[in-house]
Amino acid sequence: MKTPKEIVDIMMNGDAFSRWLDISIDQLKEGHCTLSCTVRAEMLNGHHIAHGGISYSLSDSALAFAANSHGNKCVSIETSISHLSPVREGDRLTAVCNEIHRGKTFAIYNVDIFNQNEEKISAFKGTVNISREIW
Repeated sequence: MKTPKEIVDIMMNGDAFSRWLDISIDQLKEGHCTLSCTVRAEMLNGHHIAHGGISYSLSDSALAFAANSHGNKCVSIETSISHLSPVREGDRLTAVCNEIHRGKTFAIYNVDIFNQNEEKISAFKGTVNISREIW
């Protein structure tokens, strides 16, 4: 059985988008992941704030890494996000993902994202399907 780090290393190697985000994996264990990235100019929308897809994508990556860290391959089947505060160029975002339920076929996770001032900028919830396939 692979360790959570070995699994996430395999995932990151094949995940061009997470690499484009320049994600740092700050903490990882079964069912939990903390990621961070810095908002760059090319991540901004027409309002000169981060496109909502940036916080969504950071949350989605945290969900994927936390869910797959147990060793079974998982894919999301439902997600939602609430954007709480605008994010600006240069902001350092930290996504904290925690498993809140894990059964045999599905699991549920919460991801909160904070900026460098420890202000919560988004709240994400995701449900994944747990396959029988092992990493």
